[in-house]
Amino acid sequence: MNRRKIRPYIIALAALWLIAITAGCASGTDSAKGATPTEAGESGAGTKLEKIRYAPLSGVSGLAVSFGAEKGFFEEEGLDVEFITTKDPIAGLTSKDIDVVDVATTTAIVAAGKGAPVKIVSSMFRTKGPFYLIASPEIKTVEDLKGKKVGIAVFGSGLEVYTRVILKEHGLKPEDVTFIANSTHQAAYASLETGQVDATIIHEPFASLAEKQGKGNIIATGWDYLPTFHTGVLAARDGILNEKPELVEKLLRAYFKSQEYAKSHPDEYKAYYLNHIEIDPEVLDLALEREEVLWENNPDVDINALNDTQQIQKELGFQDEIYKVEDILDLRFIPKK
Repeated sequence: MNRRKIRPYIIALAALWLIAITAGCASGTDSAKGATPTEAGESGAGTKLEKIRYAPLSGVSGLAVSFGAEKGFFEEEGLDVEFITTKDPIAGLTSKDIDVVDVATTTAIVAAGKGAPVKIVSSMFRTKGPFYLIASPEIKTVEDLKGKKVGIAVFGSGLEVYTRVILKEHGLKPEDVTFIANSTHQAAYASLETGQVDATIIHEPFASLAEKQGKGNIIATGWDYLPTFHTGVLAARDGILNEKPELVEKLLRAYFKSQEYAKSHPDEYKAYYLNHIEIDPEVLDLALEREEVLWENNPDVDINALNDTQQIQKELGFQDEIYKVEDILDLRFIPKK
């Protein structure tokens, strides 16, 4: 795990944008300005801050949290947050190295359902899959993918779920294409650019980048096919929920304050974004506009959506059984509007 004070997740886009944002784990320790005002863990007013270890989303998906930290929203809640990057958020919780994580809903459900000492405490700022199936310019429809190579990020992932469902809805069977594990973000984009795949499931801003550069086009939008497939939650380890539950409540308030501020102050947030990530401003505008509908900022957890998600997982063979989600939820700390 790579522990960082404020930008743990801006590490992997160097190959494409010459700026770092990663989905993986870098080595060493690095601190950046803005996470806490003093090394002693005190606020500017001298109030003692309470320590909590939090692993947010990596990449651009976690940028609003970094923005909120620089704005001082976590400090306002009395928190000294140690931001952590990890490849395995559930392992981080169970080892007690992390207190709260952003994590894929399916990962949290299966881990908690099998007995891991963790609970889902809130939805993330979005719950629908922000995924796009993009294809090389000559491919215009999903049906055109028959006999082609399709990137699915990582086998067994939510990205593969979306890809399989999209293909099925267009009459294609898994054996009609060749699935390629081509990773995510810039690696997936590069695999399309170099012809390793004919199409790939991918996140923004790469869908908009493909359009702008003429490298590809969007042939399917994930949430149109799986509108109730829940994709993101915040989960906490049982220990902190039992010993210091007030810290989880404060973290959630700061998290959603960060998201709300970023969404409601688009010019300020875009300036922050462009200051941290080298990207064509027109691509950024297109990406943010396209995903505004997903930026729900609703912490509530829809139990029906969790059950729908499990059913889809089971039908695809990605989950062995359906777990009782009421047993793996602790929603006491959801911020009240």
